[in-house]
Amino acid sequence: MKYWHRAIKIYLLFAFSGSILLQTLLADACYAQNFVFEGKRKKDALTFEQIKNLIVVPLYLNGKGPYNFILDTGVGSLIITDPGLLDTLKIKNPRTIKVYGFGQGEEIDAFLTNDVSVKISEASAAHVPTAILKKDIFDLSSYLGQKIYGLIGYPFFNSFVVKVNYSASRLSFSLPSANVKKRGQQIPIFIENNRPYLFADLGGAQQQPLRVKLIIDCGASHPLSMYALAGKPFPIPKDTISANLGVGLSGVINGSMGRLSSLTLGKYSFKNILSGFPAYEALAKQVGYDKNDGNLGAEVLKRFTVVFDYPGLSMYLKPNANYNTPFEHDMSGIEVYMDPNNKKHVFIGRIEPGSPAEKAGFLEQDEIVSLNMRFIQEYSLEDISKLFKSDDGRTILVEIVRNNRNLIKLLKLKRRI
Repeated sequence: MKYWHRAIKIYLLFAFSGSILLQTLLADACYAQNFVFEGKRKKDALTFEQIKNLIVVPLYLNGKGPYNFILDTGVGSLIITDPGLLDTLKIKNPRTIKVYGFGQGEEIDAFLTNDVSVKISEASAAHVPTAILKKDIFDLSSYLGQKIYGLIGYPFFNSFVVKVNYSASRLSFSLPSANVKKRGQQIPIFIENNRPYLFADLGGAQQQPLRVKLIIDCGASHPLSMYALAGKPFPIPKDTISANLGVGLSGVINGSMGRLSSLTLGKYSFKNILSGFPAYEALAKQVGYDKNDGNLGAEVLKRFTVVFDYPGLSMYLKPNANYNTPFEHDMSGIEVYMDPNNKKHVFIGRIEPGSPAEKAGFLEQDEIVSLNMRFIQEYSLEDISKLFKSDDGRTILVEIVRNNRNLIKLLKLKRRI
């Protein structure tokens, strides 16, 4: 069983941008249809599941399902990460290509097809350009604690005005012709290669204002990831910690985590914001630094009710109850994963070097059976994540199983950034 970091999705995005896969999908886009409603319906809504800031929605593919997918502005089409769906959906004559990505490994195989129809609630689309990974290297299911089959992005967002109410976990979408009133501050966006971008202002290490181009990525659970500035590597702040920032199509992405003094989006500004800084070698050789400077993730977006209006080249932001929540990084040094087929078992997938968990003697593959005298089955992965970044200096009683022996350890949380 693999483990993945909370910033996993960003590297899926990078790996597909500029690749043969993306170019082929775009070439096939003429066969794709926008999502439509039957009859006179112009709008619809559904409740989504929010896990680690990500939006999980049920999809029907070729009349089968439902299948859990991540709704994701950061991907240009439909990506199926579970290769088992190739046979289930009866895909005929898919093309096979090799996809080169980021990380410490080799390229992987993927199938390309236009033989997929998609239905989300009452909206449907036929012949959606689709990539099916031949191997589920991302293991999103273990990361989120339930079965995840892939990601969907541009075809859905380009068809509707999409409202994401993070506080209520409610997704509303309407045809542009419905003229639904949009509330909040309007932020100009632009679309490149089927992905949305905006310009934002950052406070850098020397407090100088920085104007940056960011991809808007509701499928990345972090606040920010910065890797470029004016075509060169982004200047990393002085106080950072080494981190595994995720996994790409070719393996682990290394880098560091730190803080920037501010992020400004229109009239809204955040102070002391967390950001990842991928290592130069992990990105420059693949996409260079001329496409965009970084990635704006869901840890920022979830502080608003967000309206994505691709046809109107706008995004609308209205603050919600999460707006003033401090940005906190994990204070334990533990990354956990859950078997989506047996949620009674939670394991430690990775221990950050020098972290409280390492100093307390935890090991990878330890099974966590209770936290603060509560059985682990009473926690979701979201609950565990919140607990491990809850309060600097907090002590947590952790019961583990190692080599068929039950051990109890004290874990004292420490703010490392």
